[in-house]
Amino acid sequence: MSPGDTPAVARRKVRLAIKDARNAKGDTQSQVAEAMDWSLSKVMRIESGEVTISQYDLRPLLAYLGVKDRAVIDELVQAAKASKQRRQWWDDKRYQGLLTHAMRQQISFEAEASTILSFAPAVIPGWLQTEKYALATMQQFSEDFPEQTIAARAAIRIERRKMIRERNPRPTMYVLFDESVLLRRVGGLETLREQLAEISAAIEDGWVIARIHPLESPYAPFGHYDLLYLSDEENSHAVLYRESGPVDEIVDDPIRIARHREGWDRMWESSIGEEDSARRIAAAATARSLPAAQGSSD
Repeated sequence: MSPGDTPAVARRKVRLAIKDARNAKGDTQSQVAEAMDWSLSKVMRIESGEVTISQYDLRPLLAYLGVKDRAVIDELVQAAKASKQRRQWWDDKRYQGLLTHAMRQQISFEAEASTILSFAPAVIPGWLQTEKYALATMQQFSEDFPEQTIAARAAIRIERRKMIRERNPRPTMYVLFDESVLLRRVGGLETLREQLAEISAAIEDGWVIARIHPLESPYAPFGHYDLLYLSDEENSHAVLYRESGPVDEIVDDPIRIARHREGWDRMWESSIGEEDSARRIAAAATARSLPAAQGSSD
């Protein structure tokens, strides 16, 4: 747990630690509320992440729950302080009122995640998009959003890509492309080729691992989504970002997260291998025209 945690990540770490400690002790939320002389709703809102907990409430709660490791307590107290911070780079005034709450949370988790899995059934994931591709993608929503919103959301995708690339250490990034994504001329052929060249460079640089899901194979009945893991690849340590057209959401339900991970794993296993996928993406980036759709050769 880092003192540099973003507020959303810090809040999640604290609430998960509280919930895990309560379960380990064998208490219900009602028993905790009674022992701490709090309302049940306060305990429920802390564990759900609806509210932050102050360090002055956290220390006695941890003592009651049997958390005695000084290093763990100090880390959780630092995280509780971080959870109350507000300003981040994506809070800049140029983005105010132009990003959804889910988008802000997604960016916050991207800044801290150790592993990110993306499924792209329609377009390149936002965190990989070039400037031209991002703008062309967002302009498809010209009937839903004003030009200012389109420009801001395209610009922040470039900032997200930069943030992830400059992280040290970088997260492990896996992306699963439906084959149609690599054939669809978003912004025109040159824009697509530039985008594919960027993906090819990221693969060669080692910070992106990609597979192509062939057209002949069915995929799980989900739209675009990202699974962001904050420590190990346990579903309890993950958040799910789902996007469908102009609508998006952050999902914290372990059951729904598990379903999306199972679907992702199934598709990953039935997809074209990394080496062959990398070759196809690199070839498409320099092709004078788009290749015909191809199935798996693995």
